[in-house]
Amino acid sequence: MAENIKPTRSELQKLKQRIKLAKSGYNLLKKKRDGLILEFFEILKQAKTLRQELTTAYIRALQKMNYARVVEGDDKLTSMAFAVEQNPEITMQSKNIMGVVVPKIQGTSVKKHFLKRGYGNISSSTLIDDSVAGYEAVVDLIVKAAEIETALKKLLIEIEKTKRRVNALEFEIIPRLNKQKAFIQMRLEEIERENIFRMKRIKSK
Repeated sequence: MAENIKPTRSELQKLKQRIKLAKSGYNLLKKKRDGLILEFFEILKQAKTLRQELTTAYIRALQKMNYARVVEGDDKLTSMAFAVEQNPEITMQSKNIMGVVVPKIQGTSVKKHFLKRGYGNISSSTLIDDSVAGYEAVVDLIVKAAEIETALKKLLIEIEKTKRRVNALEFEIIPRLNKQKAFIQMRLEEIERENIFRMKRIKSK
C-alpha cells in the first residue's frame, strides 16, 4: 500500500536533484533542437538553389552535346570519350554541425583546361569542348548537391531523435518525477503531523 511507504528527506533531496538534472537536460536539448531546425532550413535554401542550378546546367549540357552529336557524329564523340586519361577524383572528409557529423565532399580535377582532357586539341572542336565543359559543370554541381543532400538527411534524423528526447522529458519523465516528488512531500508532511500528534499524546499522559 502506498500509504505505508515511509520516504526519507534524503530520498526527497535525491529526487529534487534528478528533477533539476532532467530540466537542465530538457533545456539543452530544446536549444539543440531549435538550432538544428534553423541549420536545416538554412541548408534547405542552399539545396533548393543548387537543384535549380543543376537542372539548368544539365539542360544546357544536354543541348550542347546534342549539337556536337549532330555536327561531329556519335562515333567520333565515343572515340574521344575513351581517350580521356583521367576520371574526376572525389575526396571525402567530415564536418560538424551542432554535434552532427556530416560529409564534406570535394571534387578535384572535375573542371579541366581543354588541353588537359586527354583527347587532344587537333581532333576536337569548339562544339565538343563546350559540351564537355557543360558536363564538367554538371558533375561539379552533383558533387556539391551530394554533400548538401546528405547533410540534410543527417540533420533531419538528428532533429527527429532530439524531438523525441525533448518530448519524453517534457511529457513523461519530468511529470512523473514531479508526481513522485509531490507524493513524497505529502507523505513526509503526514509523517511529521503524526509525530507531532504522538508527541502531544505522550506529553499529555
